[in-house]
Amino acid sequence: MEGQDEVSAREQHFHSQVRESTICFLLFAVLYVVSYFIITRYKRKSDEQEDEDAIVNRISLSLSTFTLAVSAGAVLLLPFSIISNEVLLSFPQNYYIQWLNGSLIHGLWNLASLFSNLCLFVLMPFAFFFLESEGFAGLKKGLRARVLETLVMLILVALLILGIVWVASALVDNDPASAESLYDLWEFYLPYLYSCISLMGCLLLLLCTPVGLSRMFTVTGQLLVKPAILEDLDEQIYIITLEEEALQRRLMVGLSSSVEYSTMELERELENVKTLKTKLERRKKASAWERNLVYPAVMVLLLIETSISVLLVACNILCLLVDETAMPKGTRGPGIGNASLSAFGFVGAALEIILIFYLMVSSVVGFYSLRFFGDFIPKKDDTTMTKIIGNCVSILVLSSALPVMSRTLGITRFDLLGDFGRFNWLGNFYIVLSYNLLFAIVTTLCLVRKFTSAVREELLKALGLHKLHLSNTSRDAETSKPSANGHQKAL
Repeated sequence: MEGQDEVSAREQHFHSQVRESTICFLLFAVLYVVSYFIITRYKRKSDEQEDEDAIVNRISLSLSTFTLAVSAGAVLLLPFSIISNEVLLSFPQNYYIQWLNGSLIHGLWNLASLFSNLCLFVLMPFAFFFLESEGFAGLKKGLRARVLETLVMLILVALLILGIVWVASALVDNDPASAESLYDLWEFYLPYLYSCISLMGCLLLLLCTPVGLSRMFTVTGQLLVKPAILEDLDEQIYIITLEEEALQRRLMVGLSSSVEYSTMELERELENVKTLKTKLERRKKASAWERNLVYPAVMVLLLIETSISVLLVACNILCLLVDETAMPKGTRGPGIGNASLSAFGFVGAALEIILIFYLMVSSVVGFYSLRFFGDFIPKKDDTTMTKIIGNCVSILVLSSALPVMSRTLGITRFDLLGDFGRFNWLGNFYIVLSYNLLFAIVTTLCLVRKFTSAVREELLKALGLHKLHLSNTSRDAETSKPSANGHQKAL
């Protein structure tokens, strides 16, 4: 009987492993297909040749798609775990959700950590060096020469990074043994390196997310139709039409006189006028409920989500000061499916998921709003593979740090699983407290600056200081340039 029970247990374990592997494969296949369509939408079509470079581009495209799929998986990891916990808590004995268990959740966290490391340290550097390689001088040109050069570059970069991490760990750690041996490479140095990368990703989120939270109002306003208050759209369309006709006549004169530079400028200006005319016509055709209900409702919803995020961070700061279990690397919870992580049950879990997605979208918007990363913005059908690789790496760093940031700020109480919860800096009280304080302060300052920009502009004009350009609101689309919804202050 004992032998039969042991065989039955092995069979159940085997079937469980096969089922979990199949689920993980199907989920990743869906993410890979979606990522492939996203990248091919922005990839430059002129890169599609039928030669050696075409093969290199296809390989780099596949690696970039894999990385973007891993990034999407890292973003969905925490929301999927939260909703799984609530589903298992609500339906503990349901036959149709037996596949959803703690083993599957832990496996997904471990795979996300493994693939994030693989993409960040191996696949993306290989794709970049392979794309830029030409083969060593004196060797026969071809794919083998390019692969050889890429592998040599990877080995050199790995040795350089390993040396930097070894020196940094020796300076931080007072134990002489850590500076004398490299035998614990896999157990210490690689986790230490990934911990540093995670900290850098969280610092990048700390910089991007407050900026993105303030920019979300501008970006959303450009995508929606604003209410036409004290505006005559028919008059604006009439003026734009006259300006379009005048530019077309000037363009005809420019073509007859063969002035190339002024012709290019006129064509660009005519294109902008046509775009503005189209968006003004869209505003005119929009229904009353779309103009007067959707836009205010969305703005109020954004304001509520931002306020709740800042309020949760403030509450988390108080919890950190009085309760040690509020630390991200504190005591482990009761486990998946044993207790709800929110005092409001399923509603609280849904709110946490919404806030996590909102913070991710805000961080991406803030990342592309920063001047240093402004050139990274992909363009439809006109983005090189090098820029695609840079975007994939940036999104991977942001998405990998999202679960850590969400737990550090107290947005959710779900414990970090796998390697995500083993970062050394998560147990440092001063780092975690400083991170929460900086996030709350910077976010509040960005929002105050956003909502008081119009008042500051009017005060500067009243004092006659507007010519000194003391207020920098050009990036918020408050100038006379046409916005995405056709609204223009000065025609």
